[in-house]
Formats: sequence, C-alpha cells, structure tokens
Amino acid sequence: MKISFLLHNAYGIGGTITTTFNLAQALAERHEVEIVSVLRHRELPNFVLDPRVSLRPLVDLREEKEHPLHLRPARVFPRSEYRYGQYSELTDQRISEALAAIDADAVIGTRPGLNVHLAGQAPPHVARIGQEHLTLNNHSPRLRTALRRAYRGLDVLTTVTEADAGAYRRRMRLPGVRVEALPNSVPDPVLPAADGSAKVVVAAGRLVPVKRYDLLVEAFAAVAAEHPDWQLRIYGKGDEHDRLRQLITDLGLWNNVFLMGAAAPMEAEWVKGSIGAAASDFEPFGMTIVEAMRCGLPVVSTDCPHGPAEIIADGVDGRLVPVGDRDAMAAALLELVGDDELRRRMSRAALENARRFAPGPVVEQAERLITEAVSARRAGQPVVRNRRNTHLAARGFAARDTALVAASGALRIVRKGRP
Repeated sequence: MKISFLLHNAYGIGGTITTTFNLAQALAERHEVEIVSVLRHRELPNFVLDPRVSLRPLVDLREEKEHPLHLRPARVFPRSEYRYGQYSELTDQRISEALAAIDADAVIGTRPGLNVHLAGQAPPHVARIGQEHLTLNNHSPRLRTALRRAYRGLDVLTTVTEADAGAYRRRMRLPGVRVEALPNSVPDPVLPAADGSAKVVVAAGRLVPVKRYDLLVEAFAAVAAEHPDWQLRIYGKGDEHDRLRQLITDLGLWNNVFLMGAAAPMEAEWVKGSIGAAASDFEPFGMTIVEAMRCGLPVVSTDCPHGPAEIIADGVDGRLVPVGDRDAMAAALLELVGDDELRRRMSRAALENARRFAPGPVVEQAERLITEAVSARRAGQPVVRNRRNTHLAARGFAARDTALVAASGALRIVRKGRP
C-alpha cells in the first residue's frame, strides 16, 4: 500500500512529530510511505527521518510567509482549532490541491484541523484515517461541534488511549466511523538500559505551563534537601524557560536542577538517569513516560487524564500521584531515591511492561486498521458502524455542546455591546 501522513510541521519539535516519524518508519518496512508537511520553516527536520520515507512540504515559510494568500485567514481549517492562527487561504489551497492529486491508498491526518480537510476533500478512492493526539475534553465545545459534523467523512478515527476512544464513542455521533485506541509506539532502544545507579532524575517535554515543571522543581527541592548529591535534569525548550530558571535560583537549586535544552533523540539522556518524572496537569498519552520506561526508568507521574494511568502500574513500575500535589510528588520521588532495591525492582518492571509499546504490536494494529479501511473504502462500505446505544448517548452531549456554543456567542455579543 501507499500511505500518506498529513502533518502540521515536520520541521518542528513535539510528540505528534515524533510518533508520526516512528510509525512512518515502521510502516516503511512493507509499504510506500510519505509525510506531507503543511508548513516548513527550516532546511531539515529536527528529528532524523528514515530515508525510505519521503517528505514533501506544502508551504515554505522561509519564502512564502508574506504571500498574499497567507495573509488571509483560513476558511476550511476550523477557527476554533488551536493552530488556526498559523493557517491561511494559502494553506487551505495547498492542502486541497495536495489531497486532490494524491495517489495514496490511505491518508492519515494528525490533528483536528487537518482531519477536517481530509474528511471533506480526499478523493473517493482514498481511505481517510484521522488521528486524535489530544483528548475530546481538551477540545472546546465549538470545536467539538465542528468535528462532530466533519468527522462523519472519516473511515477511522484513532485516539491514543482507551479512555478517550470511549469518550468519542459515547459523546460523538459518528455513524459508520470506526473509533479505536491506537497507542503511540517507541522504537526499540539501541543503548543498554539504565542500571539504576545514577543519582539523576530526568524529565523531558515542552517547557509550557500545562507540563508543570514548576511543581516538579518545587517537589525536587525536598529531594535535594535530604539527598544533595541527586540531580534533576529537564530537557526541552519553551516559553517557561526563564520563569523556571528564576524559580531554580530562588530555591537555591542551581547545583541540583538543570535546564538542559532540547535533545533529540532522548534515549542517550534517559539512560543517564535512574528515575523519570512527569508533573503534567493534562497528558493525552505520555510519550516521554513510555520513552523513559523503555530505557529502564521507573516514572513518577501525576495521575492526570488520560495517559499516565494506562501506562504506569502504580507501585509496580512507577508511581502515580494526585495532579497538582507537590508534596505527594516529593514523597514519591524520595521513596525511590532512598531505596536502591525498590528503584531497581521497578526499573526491571518498567522495561518489561513497556514492551507493549514497542513498534511491533502497535504497527501490527495500525496496519490492520489501514488495510481494513482501504478494503472497506474500495467496497463502498463503512469499516464498522457504532452501536445504536452509542448514537443515542451522543445526542445528549451534542445538544449540550450546541447550547454551550450558543451561550458563548451570546456572551460575546453582550460584551461587545458594553460601553
């Protein structure tokens, strides 16, 4: 088969890019695979792309940032989508043209706005598979309403957790669309796993408020007070960098907590640690948690929706603590820091339990979904139909979202009328 991924920007940094590259590389073992990147802002991607996977950008911002059509707002890409400000009439046009001319058997969209394009503009012969890397609850009522209409044009919709797949089945009316959880995969490690002897806690991800690195730094202050020879290394870049730097200074942790910048690939950094940490308020999946565990690190994470609890077995291969609870995070870290045998036992369990996120099982499931979608599309049949009770349950949620959209619109009108 020929499989095409439609990606926001293959030249940036983020979990969706990583997982897309990983899946594309694995599928390239048996299929012709390409990645169509809507945007491009640099010569080469930050991540190494398998040479068997072709990469094709649609809009090069280095040359077309001031293109007249790029200065006009997008009409197809949903206004309520988080990335709307980066899209334009030019991206609408290029995406539409690319889909019209595509010769792939299946196209996989990788974010809501791109799934809208895919659902409405892909040729009739192309299987349409939408990926959701965020949770349904993360979308605004206005976006959920838009997606409820548009996503009916998909053949398959995948989420990264069972919890979110269940939410889509219950709350969205998508007759004829197969909704299935497809977890992200992490390539098999190349380096030997961590042995648990390094006195280092490792965290990685974008430095943005939702990741709560401030809480992690504050929790680690308690660790440093009892174990001053331990370090916390935070990898990533983002808008929170300066604020975190100031927090580290204010807490006197300059010898214990280090902002390491971005690192790709992260494997070489994970294996230098003994414990992984994640303090997010919200985590659709938890790619870095899986990466850490596959390198032999037990992970202390907040039990935020939805990913961590589907990855970590609390007390077996890591610890789950309440969201926003600095003291609980500190206590869980101290438990592992202070008990070498516990840390090593959890390390072994993390290695074993994270095998389910190896490319093999995940790619096998992805191939099955793609094959079934292609076959169904050729036969003019849906991949699967949701059960009737799912449709009935969704009606109440649809009505609620519509009411919320109407209420928010009315509120804006009232506010505009204020002196």
